[in-house]
Amino acid sequence: MLDVPKLPQDAFDEIYAVDGGSTDGTVEYLQSQGIAVHRQPKRGLNAAYVHANDVSNCDAVVVFFPKTTTPTEDLRKFRPLFEQGNELIIASRQIAGAINEEDAGLWRPRKWAVRGLALLAAVVWRREGYWVRDVLHGFKGWKRSAFPRMKILDYGLSIDIEMVVRAYKLRIKRAEFPTTETARNYGETHFKIWPTGKRLLVYLWYEVRRND
Repeated sequence: MLDVPKLPQDAFDEIYAVDGGSTDGTVEYLQSQGIAVHRQPKRGLNAAYVHANDVSNCDAVVVFFPKTTTPTEDLRKFRPLFEQGNELIIASRQIAGAINEEDAGLWRPRKWAVRGLALLAAVVWRREGYWVRDVLHGFKGWKRSAFPRMKILDYGLSIDIEMVVRAYKLRIKRAEFPTTETARNYGETHFKIWPTGKRLLVYLWYEVRRND
């Protein structure tokens, strides 16, 4: 929670958290910082994004995970891009000017896997507009009017690549800006690349057969 006091609250009309059922004091801490907490009615990553969109009172939603791995000042970069007409904006670890936590080493399995999925998604579904390189970063924003058009699944963990694929299919205007990702100071990711990758491939096969 080291990022919470650094959030640029003046840049947003509302700030709230979506909680999946934590019992470690997270909810109480956020509330003590004046941040409203909404308990998601359904478990899962996709469900969290769906609920975040449902409870918002604004024209756009920005998702940020306070893990001290990405700079809070990058939150200010979304509004100008929304004002340019973009409906999906991603803080990218894969484009020029960005830094990925694996860049310090020669072995970069997560980075390469993201690039492979980005290429696959673009080849299969992109017909015009910007080619998104970071299809698995949760640090993103979208126009609320675009979200229901995407018909995002309310289960699973496909949300990040799913939003990109649906944006391709629906010709939704999208953009990326470079961000910096550093290693976690604590904890481990819940989304290991191989088991997560297999589940994402299952989703992509579902999307191939999807008619809407």
